[in-house]
Amino acid sequence: MHIKEILGHCDHTLLAQCATWEEIRAVLDDGMRYGTASVCLPPSYVKQAKEYVGNNLAICTVIGFPNGYNTTSVKCFECEEALKDGADEIDMVINLGWLRDKRYSEIEKEICFLKQICKDKVLKVIIETCLLSEEEKIEMCRIVTDAGADYIKTSTGFSKWGATKEDVALMVKHVGKNVKVKAAGGISDLNDAEAFLALGAHRLGTSRVVKAVKAANKEF
Repeated sequence: MHIKEILGHCDHTLLAQCATWEEIRAVLDDGMRYGTASVCLPPSYVKQAKEYVGNNLAICTVIGFPNGYNTTSVKCFECEEALKDGADEIDMVINLGWLRDKRYSEIEKEICFLKQICKDKVLKVIIETCLLSEEEKIEMCRIVTDAGADYIKTSTGFSKWGATKEDVALMVKHVGKNVKVKAAGGISDLNDAEAFLALGAHRLGTSRVVKAVKAANKEF
């Protein structure tokens, strides 16, 4: 797979708590230069980032991040604010306690509410696979499909570990045909990225792939 194609599947990410505008601007510059699918950054920088990049790069941000236990009303407000500020894509975190309690209809309803707010904007649902049983992962594939979200996403990158190839293969197998898979967290280099894409992931949440391309001074 050509490097440019791999980069086109990457959500180039900077979600560190102490991220400054200077650091975020550098990530935005890289996103535009290397043709990434989007740049994923904290909600407080969305407006400034969108004004900086205009229509040259999709801006992604996170909702209910990283723990997911905000109320649905708070998540809806966060989502509305992000879209008003210019976000093109939303990555939301599910309520993991609800999943453990088998409150499936409430999780589905929350995702539905957020998708209604997003309308034609992309909604990705983070399920934090490292904390789930196989049964829970499969159940979330069903819920995300039924709720009409655009993507199911493995991880926040802020928990025990990130994406695994086994989890991506499982999600690709069980998710509906209209839902894509995003692997995020721990994707270290171009070989790793290509392996996840070969398994069926459509997006990769990573800060390292662009860095690897830059460090190797590779053609793209």
